[in-house]
Amino acid sequence: MAEAITPVIQPLEAELIRSRALRVGLVVPVSGVLGLVGPCAINCAILAADEVNLTGGMLGRPVELVLIDGGGPAAQVAAEVGRLAATGAIEAVVGTCGSDVRIAVVRALAGRVPFVYAPPYEGGGHSPGVYFLGETPGRQLRPGLDWLIDRRRARRWFLLGNDYVWPRLVHETARLHLAARNVVVAGERYVPYGMRDFAPVLEELTASRADAVLLSLIGSDLVAFNRAFTSAGLPHPRLCGALEEHGLLGIGGDATGELYGAMGYFASLVTDDSLSLGERYVRRFGPDAPLLNGHGQGCYEAVLMLAALGSRAGTLAVPAVDTIADGTSIVTARGRLTLQGGGVRRRAHIGRADGLDFDIVR
Repeated sequence: MAEAITPVIQPLEAELIRSRALRVGLVVPVSGVLGLVGPCAINCAILAADEVNLTGGMLGRPVELVLIDGGGPAAQVAAEVGRLAATGAIEAVVGTCGSDVRIAVVRALAGRVPFVYAPPYEGGGHSPGVYFLGETPGRQLRPGLDWLIDRRRARRWFLLGNDYVWPRLVHETARLHLAARNVVVAGERYVPYGMRDFAPVLEELTASRADAVLLSLIGSDLVAFNRAFTSAGLPHPRLCGALEEHGLLGIGGDATGELYGAMGYFASLVTDDSLSLGERYVRRFGPDAPLLNGHGQGCYEAVLMLAALGSRAGTLAVPAVDTIADGTSIVTARGRLTLQGGGVRRRAHIGRADGLDFDIVR
């Protein structure tokens, strides 16, 4: 269900349409397998909207966010976003959600309004008015694969992911890269959302004689697998494409030294831009706020990038925004991000879990 959130509370669509404010649909999961990333993502989008409004708003209008739960079935989420865009209740969309939801949302929007999508994704999928801030599989995971091949002599890999588009295309890229490194894929498995009994998967992993595991599980499924893995006492290094601070907290931390995440941002990133974001986040939401993480920070970036696109185009009309999109840039906790070909070309950091924190190793 859509609802406006701080810095705005305006639940009625008629009010949304009449107001002078520029309403932006914020698609983040607050339910389902990815629901654990929702609270930080909402906070980060609010922080960005606050900062945009302090500098005059977007196109001279105050930004207000309309929350849409991106954790439901893809068709349901897309229908809600499409309806809000078609009636003029929202004039743009930002957020983080699964690629299956994103694909349905893009189809429902049909280029009516711009959509800035924050998280890592599988590549391709370019449509009018859609802009990607996350890493594609090659830029996200190849450095981690190479690091483990070279440093941990990982010559046999087991690939495990949820059964939808992102893990399947991640694994396709991984198989090609591993073959180029003369490394064997010893096994591969896809599981449905909500999987909790991982015993058969762990048996299959053990039987494969794999040296390492590439995990394309997401959210609570990634948490459940890693808990089961730890309980089983298995030794394999694990490289995860969706592990962030909330997921690590859900696992209960890691003391093996063999759990890795590949993300564009970790809260432990020590740069002036990253430290500044952390300070502003705590000042706005308090020391007990949900942990900063890559998905949340991506929503911060998405709001800022939308504002930059609107400012450069002088409008949010998709044809005009598409014309100026390439070269549009912002500075965030990851440093300077510049759109090129509808996306941002950055490599991920490789973080090794150390208790409840990440030590960035590459």
